[in-house]
Amino acid sequence: MPLQPKKVKYRKSFRGRMKGVSGRGAKLAFGDFGLKSLSRGWFTSNQIEAARRVITGYTKRAGKVWIRVFPDKPITKKPPGAPMGAGKGDIDTYVAVVRPGKILFELGGVPEKIALEALRRAADKIPFATKIVKREEE
Repeated sequence: MPLQPKKVKYRKSFRGRMKGVSGRGAKLAFGDFGLKSLSRGWFTSNQIEAARRVITGYTKRAGKVWIRVFPDKPITKKPPGAPMGAGKGDIDTYVAVVRPGKILFELGGVPEKIALEALRRAADKIPFATKIVKREEE
């Protein structure tokens, strides 16, 4: 079952714009390593799940993974061959709107070498540019 909201206020939404940078969720809050977005885009629930499975698989379920994004925007799609003017299509999937600077995943409780490789593999599943960030020791 892919990630999706249990309940929404409005069933269908406009496409919207993705200008600006992420103000909230731009710093590591839980883990020691994170995957930060460098560009913007839609992150579908299937892509989030694929990246999560890569991380948990590579770390052999050691440590803890935090998913810092949630797909709460419904994306509609019309069936092939539907005529123009037949209204907005049915909900196809849910996406998370990601702006530059947003932390997507955090990982803690595993050695640095394993964490970096797990996040590198997860980055291959993500449809926009990302970078791996570390918690600075203070």
